Amino acid sequence: MKVLFVDDEFIEFRSLKKKIADLPEPRVDVEYSQSIGDALDKVKAARFDLILLDNRLLPNADFRETVPELRGIGYTGPIGVISTDISGNYFQEFPEYGVDFRIGKDEIDVQTLQHILREYVTYDVPDFWKDDYSA
Repeated sequence: MKVLFVDDEFIEFRSLKKKIADLPEPRVDVEYSQSIGDALDKVKAARFDLILLDNRLLPNADFRETVPELRGIGYTGPIGVISTDISGNYFQEFPEYGVDFRIGKDEIDVQTLQHILREYVTYDVPDFWKDDYSA
């Protein structure tokens, strides 16, 4: 599984990468982009199963500008907007801009990542999860 993490602060990427390393399954490769321009180039060049996108990337204002750019180049996979503060009223508009979910940076842990992958990314179910899905 391939995830693109877009954030202008590299320390956030390092933090996410450590949390993803703690996932028992699936194997997740994470790539980093520091800007929307770099992210657009990477999405054009490779397939990503999920994009985690910081709400504010300079020079863009917020996800209302960056997500349409990603959708505009043909990315149809899930996009999650992450932010230190998701309480702003404009976050209620996220579906209108092609965002699948939003989450606070402080809420991201191993269990949350596993839930996001189960909920939004299609892949083979790991063997130890199969009991959860059998009738």
